[in-house]
Amino acid sequence: MTSGYSELKSAKIVGIRWDTQDTATIRISLLDEEDRRHYSFKPGQFNMLYVPGVGEAAISVSSTPEGSDVIEHTVRAVGYITRALLSLKEGDVIGFRGPYGNSWPVESVMRQNVLVIGGGIGVCPLRPAIYYLLKNRKKYSSVKILYGSRTPKDLMFPDEYSSWRESGAEVHITVDRGDENWRENVGVVTTLLNKVEVKPENTSALVCGPEIMMKFTAIDLVMRGIKPENIYLSMERRMKCGIGLCGHCQFGGFFVCRDGPIFTYKQVEKLLNVRGI
Repeated sequence: MTSGYSELKSAKIVGIRWDTQDTATIRISLLDEEDRRHYSFKPGQFNMLYVPGVGEAAISVSSTPEGSDVIEHTVRAVGYITRALLSLKEGDVIGFRGPYGNSWPVESVMRQNVLVIGGGIGVCPLRPAIYYLLKNRKKYSSVKILYGSRTPKDLMFPDEYSSWRESGAEVHITVDRGDENWRENVGVVTTLLNKVEVKPENTSALVCGPEIMMKFTAIDLVMRGIKPENIYLSMERRMKCGIGLCGHCQFGGFFVCRDGPIFTYKQVEKLLNVRGI
């Protein structure tokens, strides 16, 4: 489900925080006061960010969905547009369109046990959902956050884990390779499922990370009794238009920008087994 908010707006960079060696959170504010007042998004949606003279990229929102004049996008340098974004400085102006896409089902899973499972930078599109779940913690039976990265230095938002726990979430962290100071779990993120109680009859899972990680996480969750329609994945494809017209983000019979980026495992299970889609 896309938004009609497609006119290119101007936004100023008001802050850049480097999270890891190649990843930073860019904080922007729309220049027009009316645009700032009317902008809102739902957890899981994305915006199109335009670097003048370079190009445009779809970037998930990583800030709180509770109204703010500042919008955060966490960006990893993986291509020429994202590298250009990360070369900008506070005060620079970029183009902005959005929000686009559907959202995590944070309202429809109320009164359930919610598993939030992130891998690598995949925790960034989950972060607004985490904010929402914990702000409304009493409306959920339980909230369990499982997050993994390659190394301790690659972990995103480590300063927030304690506040997540204090807000009522059960939080488990893992890395593929630890160091001499690492005291938590070592292994892929699915190993953390052995550390939590999963009640499949009343559990939904929100999953985001590398596609191979999401595939095997979903398989593991199904083996534990969670229904495929209760497992939600955030799919990533190269998006250019954001509204389902250009075809760049086609995924089987879906367009990720128009029909996603959030899909149930039931919707995409067969597609995840087809190479090259």
